[in-house]
Amino acid sequence: MIELEDVPELIDPVMVCAFEGWNDAGDAASAAVSHLDDTWGGKVFAALDAEDYYDFQVNRPTVWLDGGVRRITWPTTRLSVVRVTDPKPRDLIIVRGIEPSMRWRSFCNELLGFAHELGAELVVILGALLGDTPHTRPVPVSGVTSDAALARTLDLEESRYEGPTGIVGVLQEACAHAGVPAVTLWAAVPHYVAQPPNPKATLALLNKLEDLLDLRIPPGDLAEDSRAWQIGVDQLAAEDSEVAEYVQQLEEAQDTAELPEASGDAIAREFERYLRRRDNLGPTGEKPFAGHATAERPPEPKDAPEDSSEESPEESPEDEDGEDEG
Repeated sequence: MIELEDVPELIDPVMVCAFEGWNDAGDAASAAVSHLDDTWGGKVFAALDAEDYYDFQVNRPTVWLDGGVRRITWPTTRLSVVRVTDPKPRDLIIVRGIEPSMRWRSFCNELLGFAHELGAELVVILGALLGDTPHTRPVPVSGVTSDAALARTLDLEESRYEGPTGIVGVLQEACAHAGVPAVTLWAAVPHYVAQPPNPKATLALLNKLEDLLDLRIPPGDLAEDSRAWQIGVDQLAAEDSEVAEYVQQLEEAQDTAELPEASGDAIAREFERYLRRRDNLGPTGEKPFAGHATAERPPEPKDAPEDSSEESPEESPEDEDGEDEG
């Protein structure tokens, strides 16, 4: 039985989830929910029992000292709530965790139990995958759902993925079977620079979440970290002629593929998004701090079939098929 005595009544709550592991290339998705939690000072109000879902030889606990007392932190999934006030009050139920080692159906059912008890109107799952995308271009972020009506309402793609899946795909389908509206946002991380962190992909996911939920998320240091990350990758690429040539090929392929998107409607949408964000910048260029704690399909690799298949962030570029499963 789920007891939530410490959680106040929530306003238009949305559950936002991300999981470390297979669906978290460059740690982009898990860093995004951590940013939400840290920005508004979310406090954990619930945690799943680690022994029910994790193999501690795979995800080991950590020992730390608390004033000279040794304590253990167990790998698990934790929930917190933050309240966003810009442009209007809304609560986010933040789910931060690690992809479970076992009992995935029970894991999803437990999360759905929290969503039901807290009155979540929508579940948004964040993921990141390795893709044939150049680091010099905006990070492609796609939104997919298994709900045809929701796809039409939110202008998303209806998932057609078939193949191996991670906890992101399993939770998406569990929501669909339970009648809970759910959306998955995927960021495509360049496979040739897959090591974490990737602040540019994290920021792209947060920007997409802003658009989806009509929120204002202060970027904090992410904008500057993204610029520094790209400069660093530029320098590494410049030192290797083969890498530089490969990046140029990716740029040309992506620019060619996106030419049809440079329509009047697409440009208008991007301009409106720019104005919306600009209007919420403070005098120093930062978005105003607002809120407090309350207790599109990425481009497919050239050799991939029409329906891209999912991959682990640890896979090598040669084995990469791309991913976009909801």
